[in-house]
Amino acid sequence: MQCSESGSPSNVAYQFGWFDRFCLAYPPGWLILFNRHWQHYKPDPQGWRWSEYPLFLLPGGFYLAVVIRWLRLAWRRSRGIPRPAPAGVDTDYQRAFRDEILTPIVQRYFRAELDGLAALPPQEPLMITLNHAGMCFPWDFLCLAWLLREHRDWWVQPLAHPLFFDHPWLQWWLPAGWAACLGAVRAEATSFEAAIAQQRVMIYAPEGWRGLAKGWQQRYQLAKFDSSFVQLSCRYRVPILPVICMGSEWLHPFAGNLRWVARWVQMPMFPMSPLIPIFALFPSMGIWANRSRLRYYLQPVWRPWEEGAIAPPVSPRSYRHQLAQGLRSRLQTTINTLRHPSSAEKLP
Repeated sequence: MQCSESGSPSNVAYQFGWFDRFCLAYPPGWLILFNRHWQHYKPDPQGWRWSEYPLFLLPGGFYLAVVIRWLRLAWRRSRGIPRPAPAGVDTDYQRAFRDEILTPIVQRYFRAELDGLAALPPQEPLMITLNHAGMCFPWDFLCLAWLLREHRDWWVQPLAHPLFFDHPWLQWWLPAGWAACLGAVRAEATSFEAAIAQQRVMIYAPEGWRGLAKGWQQRYQLAKFDSSFVQLSCRYRVPILPVICMGSEWLHPFAGNLRWVARWVQMPMFPMSPLIPIFALFPSMGIWANRSRLRYYLQPVWRPWEEGAIAPPVSPRSYRHQLAQGLRSRLQTTINTLRHPSSAEKLP
């Protein structure tokens, strides 16, 4: 169903048709799929239009589409037409996006699955820590959130870099307010603490952007952990569920980080790999990732306050750091074992 002439949101479920299946099969079409779905539920007259979508599919066509849209937006500004306010958190849209878009991608493309379900607690709140790799759109986060929704029906909030909320480049990819609408939390101290204080389920990468930026050569090596998650876990008595993802390193394989380019474009990283020439021809592939099998290994729940991690009123910062790096060391050992299972069988 199309949106009404007045631009009001549609109350009819999105129908995944032949064009959507084509977009899912053709990497430059993923961005079309995301925006078509958004426009169905939250029509934005300043967003992408049907007449511009075909250009996404042609080599270099996305650049022409950007020019056309820029001229269209400039004309609207000259007429004093205001842009609709960005959407806020919307659980109904989260459910629709999960069921209608994420489900076929997670099940058929990334083939995500959980291992060690016995370690999954029956109730929230919970802070889920995840190793971060791939140098691409955070599909490892989205797939894990989808799996947890399947097994526990939790509303999972990922901690996302501020660029997903307000970086000027992303306005040419994702709809305004897209990350916030889906429940993402800004990766800033105040936002992080406020979300934890609400006693919900969150996914957090202790490596931060260091995990993504480490590149292909260090793909199985955990970067240094930030210790803020230990402090917040102890302050609000929120258990930590460590999770290891194997397969995310293949989302953008053979990639390295060009730091000087990243600084120039004001990004936390800028990947360089054999795929980059293709991305240059098809920038709409920015949300696409290489097909992989994402397998998540759940570890025992950790309650750092039971180890004396905090003593009233506040624990020493150095001790929190020690606990965070201790968790990193344990997870690194597990990753090494998962990479070489035959060697683990030889241990006494």
